[in-house]
Amino acid sequence: MRKKPNPELIDDENPEWTEEDFKRARPASEVLREQFGDEIANELLKPRGRPPLDNPKERINIRLSHEVVHHFKESGPGWQSRIDSVLVDFVKREIRRQKRQ
Repeated sequence: MRKKPNPELIDDENPEWTEEDFKRARPASEVLREQFGDEIANELLKPRGRPPLDNPKERINIRLSHEVVHHFKESGPGWQSRIDSVLVDFVKREIRRQKRQ
């Protein structure tokens, strides 16, 4: 049995969609171009958020000694990024050292 709609929430100017409405619906990319043109449509359809990274960081689990974790955590927020920075520097030095050999 369907629940009766709250009369205060019924919007006569914006009725609930029917199956026919859904069949006639078109993607915003089509409708916006027709209504506003390519330039404005492209701006409205632009993806939100950060762009994807070329080399995203990998999520891993790693066990570190208490002294290492304590040292970096003690320096405040961003401690995991600082550990990453130290490891990146180490890898660069190792690569340079191996090239000299």
